[in-house]
Amino acid sequence: MTDSKSWVRVADVQDIDATIPFLVELNDRAIALYRVDDVVYATDDTCSHAEASLCEGEYHGYVVTCPRHGGQFDIRTGRAVKMPAIVPIDVFPVRVEGTDVFLSPDDL
Repeated sequence: MTDSKSWVRVADVQDIDATIPFLVELNDRAIALYRVDDVVYATDDTCSHAEASLCEGEYHGYVVTCPRHGGQFDIRTGRAVKMPAIVPIDVFPVRVEGTDVFLSPDDL
């Protein structure tokens, strides 16, 4: 890791299911991790519409569905892609080294 950010190991790639988001916490913030084609993505765990945990829902491809009202978000950009969600969620850079997944507290 060569940049000036600090990075913290939060998970092992193998812990992240192919359809159920994986919940981690960093700096008291709930983060959802996803794995699509061996690439790991991270978003805020909280739905911007219903304040439900996205980790209680499912994702298929690049779209996570909120379990409360069915709003959907693109996990790459955070953009709301299905009503009733209209406000995007935060996305965070991820680093993977071997099977270790890292997030930077500087990005939260």
